[in-house]
Amino acid sequence: MDFKKSIVFVSIFLFGFLLKAQDMAGVTFEMKLSKPKLGLNERLRVDFTMNKDGDNFNPPDFAGFKVLMGPSQSISSSWVNGVRSYSKSYSYTLAPTAKGKLRINQATIIIGGKIYKSLPEEIEVTAAVDKPSDQMTADDIADENLHLVAEVSKSNPYMNEAITVVYKLYVSPSISVSNYQPLDNPKYNNFWSQDIKVTSLNAKNGTFKGKPYRYVILKRVVLYPQKSGKLEIEPLSLDVTVDVPTNKRDFFGGRVYAQTNKTVSAGNRNINVKALPLENQPADFKGAVGDFNFSVTTSKPSLNASESLQAVVEVTGKGNLKLFKLPELNLPSSLEVYEPEFTEGVRTTLGGMQGKINNSYTIVPSFKGKYPLPSIPFSFFNPKTETYTTLKSSEIIINVLEGPNSAASNTLNSSSTNKQSVIAANRQFNFIKLNANLSPIGSAYFFRSTLFYSLLLIPLLFIPVAILFRKKREEIASDVMGNKAKKANRLAKRYLSKAKKELGNKESFYVALEKALHNYLKAKLKIETSEFSKDKISELLLQKNVDEATINGFIALLKNCEAARYSQFSNVQMQQDYEKASEVISLIDKQV
Repeated sequence: MDFKKSIVFVSIFLFGFLLKAQDMAGVTFEMKLSKPKLGLNERLRVDFTMNKDGDNFNPPDFAGFKVLMGPSQSISSSWVNGVRSYSKSYSYTLAPTAKGKLRINQATIIIGGKIYKSLPEEIEVTAAVDKPSDQMTADDIADENLHLVAEVSKSNPYMNEAITVVYKLYVSPSISVSNYQPLDNPKYNNFWSQDIKVTSLNAKNGTFKGKPYRYVILKRVVLYPQKSGKLEIEPLSLDVTVDVPTNKRDFFGGRVYAQTNKTVSAGNRNINVKALPLENQPADFKGAVGDFNFSVTTSKPSLNASESLQAVVEVTGKGNLKLFKLPELNLPSSLEVYEPEFTEGVRTTLGGMQGKINNSYTIVPSFKGKYPLPSIPFSFFNPKTETYTTLKSSEIIINVLEGPNSAASNTLNSSSTNKQSVIAANRQFNFIKLNANLSPIGSAYFFRSTLFYSLLLIPLLFIPVAILFRKKREEIASDVMGNKAKKANRLAKRYLSKAKKELGNKESFYVALEKALHNYLKAKLKIETSEFSKDKISELLLQKNVDEATINGFIALLKNCEAARYSQFSNVQMQQDYEKASEVISLIDKQV
């Protein structure tokens, strides 16, 4: 029994010793200053804090300072989830007596029988300031310790080169932010913009003007300048709720905070955008800026006549993938080619757009033989090397194995069967009429004559005509949609005519062409402008039994009008788009 009691006593002793050792292992004793730099007429607060209770606190001599208040002692203790939290502090309020760099030496205290020392700190004392910190309001303190900064990745990019703007809110450790909301979001005029979503607000440590700060990234955006010269990025403005500490303490010794609202702005940022060099610019350049790869591929090397294959023109890489047009295939006229289907797989990160875009052409050969797909070029400007690069696709041979040999024989047969024989009429000449219906001169009378009865009855016939005409006018006036359609049709013709006059002037041409297409649709489909969307247009045209190729051509024209705002279009491209618009409108007129 005595042996068991000894074991229990030893276990309790060891357990108590381990608890004490663990308790002493986490002891902290440190000096905290309200500011590292102050004016001669300002006040400094010094706190000596510890997380365990101690005895025989010995403060430093505070050479170069006058003690205005202290030491004041505060203790806080709490239990959270069974874990005790303890804090004790000795506080002093000091006034500097001279300018220069002053040193506050270490303080000592005995905790658990051991002596702990704080680290010494240096203070810089400057000349007297206009507004001492103890006279500053919460707004003044917030102004000095809260900053919104727009960091731009590049200040002199090329046109259509990606730049990144990151908005950071810097907060001094002496204050805290409890809430914020945007007041004015920038519109980024003359830029193509894409916001990069900020999923969470994580505070990080950093520096601002050489001082330690915490910062949070609030907004990230990728910009592609669409115009050369000096461009301005509008500022982002925020309304921020700030908690500013005061010199007052609550009943439990905790610091009392004053709350204020401050408006901070990132300020305007100017970007000098360089124009793309004209020297050595390829003739086929269509505004692609970045680093790309280019290829033309087919879904199969051989097929039979009346079967189809896919020819894909694809650009991959990193750059302004959404802001230029892909080169077009040059195909033999003997091949039936449908309008290409455009697809894109582009994601935008802080580095800009990257991914791929392609046009997929459906090709149907009608005759047996070998048909070459000629090599086509694709040119882009690389802002890193500041040079133009031209890539060319490989020539592809389409081998049609089975089918008619050529179209020549068919043409001859069709021409021979379409000939019409000339048949002479049986009675080309008739005899002279022998029985004439003659009346003697001077024997005509107006009364009861045909003219008399005609003049008598004609006014009566005008009455139902006038009634019908009036009803027709009322029907036309009540047909609001029909009147709008007629008006839209007139506007479509007028804008199409204006587009023809503006050939060569890109912006005016595509604005007029887009208005012509929209008004034509309003006239044909009797829909309002608010209902316009590419999917809605396609659906309505399909309901009107318009074939898919014509619909795709119409949608492609609308996309060209939108892309013209950001991309370079040649006079040849504008002429092709005008002719394509006339052709598509004519086809829809025939089918609807």
